[in-house]
Amino acid sequence: MLPLSSTDSPLLPQPHAADQNPAPTARSGGAQAVAVSGASHQMFLDRDHSILAFNERVFDWAVRTDVPLLERLRYLCIVSSNLDEFFEVRAEPHITAAKNGETKGLYTTASFDALSLKAHRLVERQYALYNDALVPAFAEHGIRILGHGDRTPEQKRWVHAYFSREVRPLLIPVGLDPAHPFPQVANKSLNFIVRLKGRDAFGRENEIAIVKVPRALPRLIRIPAKVAHTGAVFVSLSSIVRAHLDELFPGREVTEFSQFRATRHSDLALDEEDVRSLRTALRQGLQHRHYGQAVRLEVSAGCSQFLSDFLLKQFELPAAALYRVQGPVNLVRLTQLVDLVGDPRLLFPPWRSAWPRQLQPSLPIMEQLRQRDVLIHQPFESFSGVLAFLREAVNDPQVLVIKQTIYRTESDSELMDLLSEAVRRGKEVMAVVELKARFDEEANINWAEALESIGAQVVYGVVGLKTHAKMLLVTRREGRRLRRYGHLSTGNYNARTARLYTDLSYLTADEDTMAEMDGVFNHLASQNRPPRLRKLMLAPFHLHQRMQEKIEQVGLAASRGEDARIVAKMNALTDEALMRALILAGQRGARIDLIVRGACMLAAQVPGVTDNIRVRSVIGRFLEHTRVFYFRAGEEEDLYLSSADWMNRNMMRRVELAWPVTAPALRQQIVDECLVAYLHDDRDAWTLNAEGGYDRAPHPTDGRGAQDALMVRYGPALELGGS
Repeated sequence: MLPLSSTDSPLLPQPHAADQNPAPTARSGGAQAVAVSGASHQMFLDRDHSILAFNERVFDWAVRTDVPLLERLRYLCIVSSNLDEFFEVRAEPHITAAKNGETKGLYTTASFDALSLKAHRLVERQYALYNDALVPAFAEHGIRILGHGDRTPEQKRWVHAYFSREVRPLLIPVGLDPAHPFPQVANKSLNFIVRLKGRDAFGRENEIAIVKVPRALPRLIRIPAKVAHTGAVFVSLSSIVRAHLDELFPGREVTEFSQFRATRHSDLALDEEDVRSLRTALRQGLQHRHYGQAVRLEVSAGCSQFLSDFLLKQFELPAAALYRVQGPVNLVRLTQLVDLVGDPRLLFPPWRSAWPRQLQPSLPIMEQLRQRDVLIHQPFESFSGVLAFLREAVNDPQVLVIKQTIYRTESDSELMDLLSEAVRRGKEVMAVVELKARFDEEANINWAEALESIGAQVVYGVVGLKTHAKMLLVTRREGRRLRRYGHLSTGNYNARTARLYTDLSYLTADEDTMAEMDGVFNHLASQNRPPRLRKLMLAPFHLHQRMQEKIEQVGLAASRGEDARIVAKMNALTDEALMRALILAGQRGARIDLIVRGACMLAAQVPGVTDNIRVRSVIGRFLEHTRVFYFRAGEEEDLYLSSADWMNRNMMRRVELAWPVTAPALRQQIVDECLVAYLHDDRDAWTLNAEGGYDRAPHPTDGRGAQDALMVRYGPALELGGS
């Protein structure tokens, strides 16, 4: 393999000298620095601020005018979805600290205020973009979402009929009094709070009522062409309910109202040592997830102080947890508009993933793997190659055993259907199903139960750990011997996300690797000591230490004046031990490039501290998801793929794998496509500056992105097996 250089690029033109340190064309808000104990400088950035900074970079795609209009809306909705998850998972300790008036520790009133300020600014930018840029742009293309005041009399009659027929029968207005306390409001559900004048049927002046809007109702409804007359005209469910609130309270006057949505802490916490059945405990926990502690309250911008104070008191939230929004309280549901309009002119040109180049469609895959390893670069190449490998194994009468890990998969999954078919054909099937995959627990429980019911051996991993490793192992009888074939991946066994995420699939029949994979499966099933591994690195046992050793090895080579280089691509970097090792290696002279899509706590380019460390984040059409680690220490080069990010949870609280790529051609391909191309991306990349902020790539509109270059390399897609 050729040494990885910062100036070698087979995909992208080499940058001009003037572009090596370009003036930023845009800037994303920085993360607050956290001082390291005993150090005079600030090496680590705040993780939660870094997560919000990542969402600002995603938001930039919604701002960009070179992005098709409906795709801009999609990115706006992605940011809202990300923020929902951020509040559901990360906000609870900040809220608790603010409510308790904490002044010391990691979570304090000050940390809550700083984080809230940044979140409020991002939300304000979202709604300003939606109202001031996207809505007018929609109108230019004949797309309108009409409020009640903008509807013609004919349209109002149609909306009223729709309300009476489809909406009103599902609404239950609840007047509050001692016998009817504030109702349980589900996480992220749409609701209305209403203030009423006059007396109820019993002569009482209970003035507050709550109207819960069922999730079963669509959030956008298209008005028929004969009523819309021109263009694509829609009405939102919230505006329909708002326009007819008075009908829900006959004999009373509605004086004030507001839509509202509460976000609740939704990270399931179970004491696995104290439960008899993890599956049963998780299923019970899912029933309560929607009613955890409130962490955010969204209301209409015009909500009165009286109503907002009332809601804050009910949800026991500080004032800074209130978000007044100029539009729908749930922008995520506007994703429906993309599909409802579906105008190809307003979308990215369709991308049809190519059948994997290294797989010959006419030959059995296992026969090809006996000759060489195969790499599939998704989504530029199709996940169908992985499904074809499993399908071949299911249909092959000589295949005796199939073992697979399942972390996230679809509720309607061809892969899981294939595993079920393998059981029916009499093969031994072992599925390691991770029940604790956040927000996919229910789907995984359902699949686990379905597989168990037909006789598959289902394993739920290791107590206290999540099984995040991606492995598929096939054992086949060939003459008088058994031979194994395997698949390792940086991503999940999920055909839908395989069309949206960049990942690497690695198919191999290497005997040593297969033996070690089988040992890991047996470890997960028996929970005996893990096997001795020479090729694979397994967390939580060896991976963390081995990564530190590789970094240290590069640093020592640099101190001897030898060529020393680290390039690592991952989704997040938050592990302190690995960050300290990187800092030391950089101070010894190693050149370090980190391509980190999301949260990065390592401060880069700090004079005298991290001068030799550069961090960049690439946000593109596809979600960056590959984990690739390259180390060069003198004459020694190593390249690893992994399921793990460099986070403490991945290294210490998950079952993860990293594996070496030894075939020279495949190593060079990974270097070219996953590292060098991204180091030269001058359109979709952001670089972390010494102040903890991100600077935009120098050519935001006319430059070339790494993903675009890869689509050119792999396209036009082949019809055979594409997805």
